[in-house]
Amino acid sequence: MAIDTLAAHASAEPGSYVPPTDEYRFLLGEAFGTDLVARASGGALTAEDAADAIDAAGEFAAEVFAPLDRVGDLQGAQLVHGEVRTPDGFKEAYRSFAEAGWVSAAVSEAAGGDGLPGSVVAALTEFWNSANAAFALCPALSLGAIRALQANASQELRDTYLPNMVSGKWTGTMNLTEPEAGSDLGAVRTMARDNGDGSWAISGQKIFITWGDHDVAENIIHLVLARTENAPAGHRGISLFVAPKYLLNEDGTPGARNPITTVGLEHKLGIHASPTCVLQFEEATGYLVGELHQGLMGMFVMMNEARVGIGVQGLGISQRAYQRAQDYAYTRLQGAVIGMPAGTPIAGHPDVRRLLLSMSSRISAMRAFSVLVGDVHDRADEGNNAALAEFFVPILKSWFTEQAVLIASDAVQVHGGMGFIEETGIAQQYRDARILPIYEGTTAIQSNDLVGRKVLRDSGATAANVFAEIRAQLETLAGSTHPVAARLVERVSRATESAERATAAILGFVDSPRDAYAVSVPYQEMLATLIGGWMHVTIANAVLGHESISDEDQRRLSEADFYGAHHLSKVHSLAETVSAGEIF
Repeated sequence: MAIDTLAAHASAEPGSYVPPTDEYRFLLGEAFGTDLVARASGGALTAEDAADAIDAAGEFAAEVFAPLDRVGDLQGAQLVHGEVRTPDGFKEAYRSFAEAGWVSAAVSEAAGGDGLPGSVVAALTEFWNSANAAFALCPALSLGAIRALQANASQELRDTYLPNMVSGKWTGTMNLTEPEAGSDLGAVRTMARDNGDGSWAISGQKIFITWGDHDVAENIIHLVLARTENAPAGHRGISLFVAPKYLLNEDGTPGARNPITTVGLEHKLGIHASPTCVLQFEEATGYLVGELHQGLMGMFVMMNEARVGIGVQGLGISQRAYQRAQDYAYTRLQGAVIGMPAGTPIAGHPDVRRLLLSMSSRISAMRAFSVLVGDVHDRADEGNNAALAEFFVPILKSWFTEQAVLIASDAVQVHGGMGFIEETGIAQQYRDARILPIYEGTTAIQSNDLVGRKVLRDSGATAANVFAEIRAQLETLAGSTHPVAARLVERVSRATESAERATAAILGFVDSPRDAYAVSVPYQEMLATLIGGWMHVTIANAVLGHESISDEDQRRLSEADFYGAHHLSKVHSLAETVSAGEIF
């Protein structure tokens, strides 16, 4: 690679955020077919319409959210006299975000939103999280709460809360975790007592409540899991309630303060600007959402939304970390670069180039998968898409979040010793990423869900459908004479065979569940890695359909080739691990 080619990769302003809008134009307009957006929107939108929305979102993320990322990390959220104060600029930025219609953009038309397709929402979600992951959690939680209310609440509750939540005037939260009830929600102790007038009195403590209190919106609408008197034990006794921070006046405006107190803010490794609250409910007024004792089913809508959202948050942080590493590598001069003239930046060193290509090849695969998952969810009523949508959620959440930690770590490595210095900025992405594989269901919880509720429950039928789809796309790619295509076809074919053998091994553990769950994480990682190869096959098929190969096309082919050699090869060793079951 020549020095002028290396220099062309550096952004004009190192450290600034550049949204990858062109990548989404390619994915939405070519890689997944020219009719992807039109099909998902029932013909209401075209790929060009989607591109316009994506361009506008990218501009907003870069100009409004990104400059506050470092401010938020340094200042953090603060609890002052029982009230949470967000960092400088956050209130104004959120107001601009809501007024620009970005909250309603992702909300279904049935709930009063604009109903952008999931494939387009994936782009927006990446941009918000790349620009400012801590800030992005606020609208993300609101979106989940809106969908949970739309799916489960009575018409009266929907009419009461949704309009102001969809507009962004009010925000939403998810209140699950308690001191003795983390992942085991059956251990929830918060109690709701029937007031006899259609309302309930909720008492208990909730912890780790993301954006549980703040000053950016005029009201906060809490969705709360609680027990009722004489309810069945365990999961069957949990109900879902909506409890606003401020009770509503007769005209629907916020009135008296509901007795929900912020008793503490967690001091966290990362996402400092996101207020993670300890909330105390003291006979707080709430209203039942859905059926009594069906709270987990109601909340699962929000949990599923959050899992996909947090997965794409991992993609966003990965992209920001990669951009920082790339900016540094293409401007930093250090040491003689083998085979290149003096003055070549460190991006020319073979191992730095390896790290950068390793990062970008994973990010491109993840981004393509996020578009695919969004589209599959949009068309869940077609064919076997409903099963695929469920199958893909734990894979996306665990794969993207685990990779975010690894990619951020690689980005620190590219910076060398400077990466360990906070002033450089890259340490923030590393710190912010570490929570991702933990919250909204740990990697093990996602993997257990994949193995137990998806693979074993349907005897591997959905996994088999995925393998069949991969082979169908490989047949198309096999028609190309390009050497990258030949290598990719061979590597993905062998990896698919390994994954099929590992899946057969999982199915063979049906009578020994400890064996299956002991290797559920390696199994998830194996499937995710294979899916990454599938995404590169999808991308390569589109690229090789062009009359000529542009520089961007060559970059995409190089990423596919690298992924096949450096990442896809791990499928075989992971398959062997899966087949071993539990080791005593």
